[in-house]
Amino acid sequence: MRRAVVTVTATAAGVILLLSLKPHGSTPVAAIGSGGTAADNSGGSTSSSTAGSAGQGGATDTSTATRSVTGSAVGTRYGPVQVKVTLAGSRITAVDVIQYPSGDHRDQEINSYALPVLNQEAIAAQSAGIDVVSGATYTSDGYIRSLQSALDRAGR
Repeated sequence: MRRAVVTVTATAAGVILLLSLKPHGSTPVAAIGSGGTAADNSGGSTSSSTAGSAGQGGATDTSTATRSVTGSAVGTRYGPVQVKVTLAGSRITAVDVIQYPSGDHRDQEINSYALPVLNQEAIAAQSAGIDVVSGATYTSDGYIRSLQSALDRAGR
């Protein structure tokens, strides 16, 4: 009888400790680019003009110019996801993920696989109309929404 009381008490204490843990927060991480490699997170770009706000002025200038547009940061269950799209005219040439969940080893493992797949799909589709990656549903949803935000800002 005494063992049962000790076992139940220890189990209850363990459950309470597990439930009192706070979810992990998002930490700044290196960006994952279209090539699947880490890119500089400082926000620097190559010889492109950055359209960070509405991106509506000068539509004739952007028909052949290379530019980068950053989408809004989309909050997911595991942390924010944000992408930066590089466009040549109206064609998507690259997608860099500048913010994504990486609070623990599992997040890093999932996103190291899912984000390059999402980048390739977005470039192939030339739109945000892509499928989610199995096992990375929350990140995929945030990626698609941030990508659509960037494309909207670019006037696409």
